[in-house]
Amino acid sequence: MSTSPALPALPVPVPEPVHIVLSEPALVALVGASASGKSTFAARHFGREEVLSLADFRARLSANPAEPGAVADALEGLYAAAARRLARGQLAVIDAALVRPADRHPVVALARAHDVAPVAVVLDLPRPVLEARQAARTGHVADPAGLIAQVAELRRTRRGLPQEGFRQVWTLTSPGAVEDAQVRRVPLPVDRRELRGPFDFIGDVHGCLDELRELLTRLGYRVKDDGAAGTATATPPPGRTAVFLGDLVDRGPD
Repeated sequence: MSTSPALPALPVPVPEPVHIVLSEPALVALVGASASGKSTFAARHFGREEVLSLADFRARLSANPAEPGAVADALEGLYAAAARRLARGQLAVIDAALVRPADRHPVVALARAHDVAPVAVVLDLPRPVLEARQAARTGHVADPAGLIAQVAELRRTRRGLPQEGFRQVWTLTSPGAVEDAQVRRVPLPVDRRELRGPFDFIGDVHGCLDELRELLTRLGYRVKDDGAAGTATATPPPGRTAVFLGDLVDRGPD
């Protein structure tokens, strides 16, 4: 009796890590139910001064964080601190559950008030994982009913995050995905703080190409025609940068 040879085992595909690309500055909301690992994720990827934790604010404001009004006071202080960071052009990370749209609305409003992008990193782990973690916490009273409600609300609403106003949303659905996630920061296209000058500030050109070439030449730029009609390359003197403040092409001949 002949037997068929055993088929070789197929390799188990390893999921690619999630690459989180943040434009800086931004307002980052860490969204997830209790025990999803938001604080650990924040400590791994962000500076201590960048992370604004609701739990920390509650502990600072009240000896009993569960007392009525402690959460509202803590949120007020948290958002005030976030506003100060954003006003200084600094990234701010909010570490709170934020599982309900009503909880997330102030995040979007605050980001818009400071002209930065509201972005969300969602930690949506399986409920058994969260229950096991919550039960293993020392000095913490488990709240199974509260956890079930948080998970249900997050699952119900997370797909609507872009419609709520979040510019970018990354979702991590397993402990491995949270562990392997990578965060990279990139400056906004208008952020040119690496340029130190000296600068040549030029007002409205209004399509006057001949006059612009003459001006740049007088400023010491090397202006060279590219061969194509009406195109040229201007090379600045070492270390100098031209900054155009107004209309380049409006109403003029070129």
